[in-house]
Amino acid sequence: MGPSEFDSSDEEPTEVEVTQFEVSWLSLEPVQYAVILGISPLPGCKFKDIRRNLLQNIEEIRELGIQDVFVFCTLAELKMYRVPTLLQEYSKQDVVVHHYPFLDGNVPQMDECLRVLEDLKTCMDNSRRTLIHCYGGLGRSCLIAACLLMHLNESVTSQEAISLVRAVRGPGAIQTIKQYNFINEFRENVTTCPSSSDENNRALSR
Repeated sequence: MGPSEFDSSDEEPTEVEVTQFEVSWLSLEPVQYAVILGISPLPGCKFKDIRRNLLQNIEEIRELGIQDVFVFCTLAELKMYRVPTLLQEYSKQDVVVHHYPFLDGNVPQMDECLRVLEDLKTCMDNSRRTLIHCYGGLGRSCLIAACLLMHLNESVTSQEAISLVRAVRGPGAIQTIKQYNFINEFRENVTTCPSSSDENNRALSR
């Protein structure tokens, strides 16, 4: 009963949708990658005064040539925002889903963050058009985008990364003190947290 109710909400007439879905594009040329990274709010979200249509938004994503999407919302959030089938709908449309959930306003564990960044780097290295989103596309997504800039080029400072992200997502990008501090301490914390690939290499060498 529950899922069918959610499904019917996705078929509401377009005239009741009052909230535009828009993807912002972050150029990675400053870190020597001739690609762009999409950042957006949650497709299909219906919460408070936000009204979007899931299937319509996914069609817009496909029309933009997006091949991979990184989702930072938890499954509980997807239910609350009335898009419980989001991940499945992406897969139905042959969009590769990378689900790395962490709580709204919060930060990921450093080892999880590095897994996300390496996954994103693989997409960038293969010139795959990629989108990242959370709920509003301002907190978690912009945190990951800023860390990606620093991860791809060691010369980029935390303040430069934040400025580049805010230039495309607005001054509200990076929403909490915890997220701001995570970005500022990113380089220091990376040195004390070996990536999973490094750990695998060490294990194979033994």
